[in-house]
Amino acid sequence: MLSVIVNTVAILIGGAVGLLVKKGIPERFSMAIMTGIGLCIIYIGIYGALQGNNPIVLIISIVLGVVCGTALRIDKRLNSFGDKLEQRFSKGKSKGKTSISQGFVTGSLLFCIGAMAIIGSINSGLTGDHSIIFTKSTIDLISAAVLAVSLGVGVLFSAGAVFVYQGAIVLLAQLLRPLLESPTLVAEINSAGSILIVALGLNLIGVTKIKVADFLPAIFFAPLVYTLYSLLVA
Repeated sequence: MLSVIVNTVAILIGGAVGLLVKKGIPERFSMAIMTGIGLCIIYIGIYGALQGNNPIVLIISIVLGVVCGTALRIDKRLNSFGDKLEQRFSKGKSKGKTSISQGFVTGSLLFCIGAMAIIGSINSGLTGDHSIIFTKSTIDLISAAVLAVSLGVGVLFSAGAVFVYQGAIVLLAQLLRPLLESPTLVAEINSAGSILIVALGLNLIGVTKIKVADFLPAIFFAPLVYTLYSLLVA
């Protein structure tokens, strides 16, 4: 869990730095920065999505995932939790265009569903190799700082989601060792997660309003779909 703790602390530090410099940055600059981040996120998502080897597995995983996520109202529940945080820590209504809820949801999705989060956590759990998560922590520290400039204190709360999500993967990696040792399967998981990254980037630049959290189950459907597909075509 060392890597998970380091990643969590990095996000907290980065977010805190972003909040400290936020007051000195005009809104037009913070909005431009957010657009730039969104474009970079889209690039990262496209690159990761192309690492998958089977479009059929990706399509089925995404469809099953969004059906499940929509039925469970994951996006609504996640935003509701963010709203509760806002009611608890914000004095009245937000003065800006952003909210604690927006920062929490955006940060949680950005820091949790990337390829580095998945592969790095798996490596930490299986082999004790923390190098990927340590690298991710450096990236997240910078990203959290820039994100906090535009989305505020909600970004700091996303560190809790990272701790729970990546911690769970690290702990489960030992139990799922035979399954997770397949590079091809892990690539399909990353491909599904990267599609969500693209959707998140499109939301950040204002092109779409996709309920990205409703697609989260696709990441967990990917290994199941891949395994069943492999058995059928074998």
